[in-house]
Amino acid sequence: MTAPEDQPPVVVPTPLAIAAREASRIAVLTGAGMSAESGIATFRDARTGLWKDFDPQDLASPEGWSADSDLVWGWYRWRAELVRRSEPNAGHVALARWQKQAHVDIATQNVDDLHERAGARVLSHVHGSLFEPYCSDCGTRAAFDDTGDVPAEADQRVPPPECPLCGGLIRPGAVWFGESLPEDAWAAAENAVRNADLVLVVGTSGVVYPFAGLPAIARSAGATVVEINPVDTEVSDMADHRWRTTAAVGLPALVAQL
Repeated sequence: MTAPEDQPPVVVPTPLAIAAREASRIAVLTGAGMSAESGIATFRDARTGLWKDFDPQDLASPEGWSADSDLVWGWYRWRAELVRRSEPNAGHVALARWQKQAHVDIATQNVDDLHERAGARVLSHVHGSLFEPYCSDCGTRAAFDDTGDVPAEADQRVPPPECPLCGGLIRPGAVWFGESLPEDAWAAAENAVRNADLVLVVGTSGVVYPFAGLPAIARSAGATVVEINPVDTEVSDMADHRWRTTAAVGLPALVAQL
């Protein structure tokens, strides 16, 4: 049997390589596409997206929580288990390596923990985290409990635990539709792009605000903005350079040249 030919090396666009070498402060904004190559479904894919079988308002809104907290808690337990079974991809690992060489701030829309499991420090989880639940009444943070039975199906109802302080229901730590972003997380992300020389926008569709407005803020502050995404998005026009590749392919190639 003939051995397969080696894959050709990934060619990093010259302007991006130069910008990355010269930047003293880098901000990386990551979205669902960053984790897609780890097997975590994005929200909007028509065939595999997390919303394909559900109305988002039923699972990711205060109204949905009030109407059926057992369904919401069960879905998030199911989703958290999908994340726990996934592994960081080469893009996550590359960002962790880059942080050892330079000042790299990571702000993410993702509620998973793949950046951290790859060894990176995340400045800001702008949309919260699956692994930081808290009381829906008093706001007290609760430890993530991975000892209970994991729902076998996405629509399996699981009663949420009660807060040990006030008796309220512990809710998922993700930010829902209609809720404000955590003030500290948003301020950290905005400050990062305002003070960066280079801003990479990786794997985000650019349709969810205010996160989608960060590239424009970066551009107005004088940063070079680079989009890394295999397809055009709503923020493509904001980018000085667009590299049509994926996170797991492009980021390791970029970091290897620094």
